[in-house]
Amino acid sequence: MLTVTELIGGYTREMPVLKNLTFEVARGELFGILGPNGSGKTTLLQMMSGILPYHSGEIMLKGKRLQDYRTKELARVIAVLPQHSTQAFSYTVKETVSLGRYAHQKGLLQSWSTEDEEVVQKVMKQTGVTQFQHISFEQLSGGEKQRVLLAQSLAQEPEILFLDEPTNHLDLSYQKELLDLMKRWTKKKDLTVISIFHDLNLASLYCDRLLLLDKGKIQINDKPNEVLKRERIQAIYQTEIENRPHPNLPKPQLFIVPAHLAEEQEALVINEQYLEVTDKWLVLKLPIPLKTLSSGVTGTENGWYKTFVNCHAKLTYDCKNPRKEMIGYLSSEGFNPSETVGMITDVDVQTVTACFYEEDNISTFIVVTAGKGDVVDTSRVVPSIHTWVFVNGCLSEGVFIQGLITATEAKVKALHDCGAETNTPSTEASKDSILIAASQRGTNIRHGESMASLDKLVGTGVYECTLLAMKNSGWKDG
Repeated sequence: MLTVTELIGGYTREMPVLKNLTFEVARGELFGILGPNGSGKTTLLQMMSGILPYHSGEIMLKGKRLQDYRTKELARVIAVLPQHSTQAFSYTVKETVSLGRYAHQKGLLQSWSTEDEEVVQKVMKQTGVTQFQHISFEQLSGGEKQRVLLAQSLAQEPEILFLDEPTNHLDLSYQKELLDLMKRWTKKKDLTVISIFHDLNLASLYCDRLLLLDKGKIQINDKPNEVLKRERIQAIYQTEIENRPHPNLPKPQLFIVPAHLAEEQEALVINEQYLEVTDKWLVLKLPIPLKTLSSGVTGTENGWYKTFVNCHAKLTYDCKNPRKEMIGYLSSEGFNPSETVGMITDVDVQTVTACFYEEDNISTFIVVTAGKGDVVDTSRVVPSIHTWVFVNGCLSEGVFIQGLITATEAKVKALHDCGAETNTPSTEASKDSILIAASQRGTNIRHGESMASLDKLVGTGVYECTLLAMKNSGWKDG
């Protein structure tokens, strides 16, 4: 649809903004242009849309050189939604949108047709500005003006739509609506959309491909997963970020890391001083939230929690809706459910085992309850084990997963070594739960020796604590 070959342009030939750019954009593609301020994004957009001339190279549009298009002919192929726009005259919203039909009007009188009216009404409805059609454009807010100008661009019925930061001034709902509309039109109408983005996460979610510019040169032109690598973005944007996958889509999302966090973070060692044990619960309450991966009743998602509760359930406990009941229980007892991981156990929590382990500047606090309790919803006694692993350190996602694996293997080994092999807790413990939580402060534990040291601590700690917890509860096999 559009081909750029060895493009050089901007400022002077001796000091160009864009330096030898070559890439293609296919029909029906949503193509994003990224880069820090001054990288040449807007200059490139203006050259591709015919607004700015270029020094050398070539831009081909539908197999024809861009400079060979007549003005009205080009307006039937491309439309441009700029970042900022002003009007010399006071037009109503409908009149502003209607200007987009200029390229399709024929003859000396440029008469307004039924088709023109239908297109204008359709695009105003699609962009949510129909209710403003008789109001002056200048009376609108910045976000409303942006939607009107988008309607004007769509009224041209272009084959290529150029957008310069299209979500500027728009609130979240309209950002989503606008980009959903663009994505829908690329699929249903084969519209090609080429857009500049400052919001890298939106670009990742909606674009088929991303072109990353830096200092007028292409750094990479590929799919979002390849472009938005942590190390690359940090180097080009000169800021610390973290990269995580979107929870529902195979798309990367980037998070900036404020510089003040490192300065404000005080040393914290998670140990027995924060643990409270009563006849009705086991609680570990901390002054800061921990990054947590849990199989609890509440707080089951990967999130940040500062309170951890394991409640003892009586035989009469009815668990038809355990999550709802746990949230109600936590609230009634003064805990904030949004900050709390809640678990339920039929084991006497006063038989808990809690041990602190430390080696090579890495430390863990292991808490285990184990035994044969009342059981919540059946008359048959089913043993259960609840394992908490707290790490004083900063863990990567992979280390979190490895920690769960190691803790589970250690628990199974403890069961095996005490004679539990078949038809026993290791095979029947459907009410077991586990969590691993980290302060995300101090030693970075991502791979290599630090990961091996943590693996050793977790394995040893869970194994020993599980055996001791079983002994404390009077749990004997058979």
